[in-house]
Amino acid sequence: MNDFMYTQCGPRSTFKPPLRGPETLQPMADHHAQPHGRLALVTGGGRGIGEAVCRRLAASGYRVVVADIDGANARAVAQSLGEGHHFRQFDVSEEAAVEAVFDDIEGSIGPVAALVCVAGVLLMPGGERSLIKDTTLEDWERTFAVNARSVFLCGRAYLRRREAKPVAHGRIVTFGSVAAQLGGYRSSATYIGAKSAVLGLTKAMARESAHMGITVNSVAPGLIDTDMLRGTVRSSGALDAAAANIPLGRIGTVDDVAGAVDYLVSEQAAYITGNVIDVNGGYRMQ
Repeated sequence: MNDFMYTQCGPRSTFKPPLRGPETLQPMADHHAQPHGRLALVTGGGRGIGEAVCRRLAASGYRVVVADIDGANARAVAQSLGEGHHFRQFDVSEEAAVEAVFDDIEGSIGPVAALVCVAGVLLMPGGERSLIKDTTLEDWERTFAVNARSVFLCGRAYLRRREAKPVAHGRIVTFGSVAAQLGGYRSSATYIGAKSAVLGLTKAMARESAHMGITVNSVAPGLIDTDMLRGTVRSSGALDAAAANIPLGRIGTVDDVAGAVDYLVSEQAAYITGNVIDVNGGYRMQ
């Protein structure tokens, strides 16, 4: 069986959805600047949403460590950000690798102030999402390893080190999904289950780390123009039809998501923790 793997941090596509808002990244406000070059670690930072997050945080004054299982992509993004940024290649689902990278970063670069867990995967055997009755245990375990276990491992590594060496305004941002909130959508049961686990883990980490002044929040993207989204549609007009059902009338961009992350890691978000920020154009209004 051939598996087609689409990462949540897939490369930007050329799709141009109908827009009723600004398409371009707006200039950063001065109050987002990080005068002391705080360090941010972004997993899945080699492309797509993760790459956009890296660029946004770098523009806000962060020194960024671009982490990805694809070392070439991670290196390219880090180099494009300019001097003072770094990259690391490792598998976020492997405990030893996560611990080793955190030790390396903290020892050679400095303490991580903001951890952003973007890395994710949606397995599509045969190009289609699996129904529960057809899902293999291997696909279930792999999906949970990359999407949920990785958040636990990276979050644990971060919290251990911040307890030993505190930083001001510590931040963790995880990635949920509108699929977990709706329990369906275009994703598989394995993906929905893993992202639901992330939402619960985010709240648990927020409660356990609040006494250290660390905030932990999740971003839940809706329909965002990435390879992952495009891997779930089969007709040329499907994305336009989907956009018509979104109140803002367009598919989201990776920069829309990066903007939410930029706010959550800022000092202005100091009283927000244990929350999920929906970035879906109003699709899931409550």
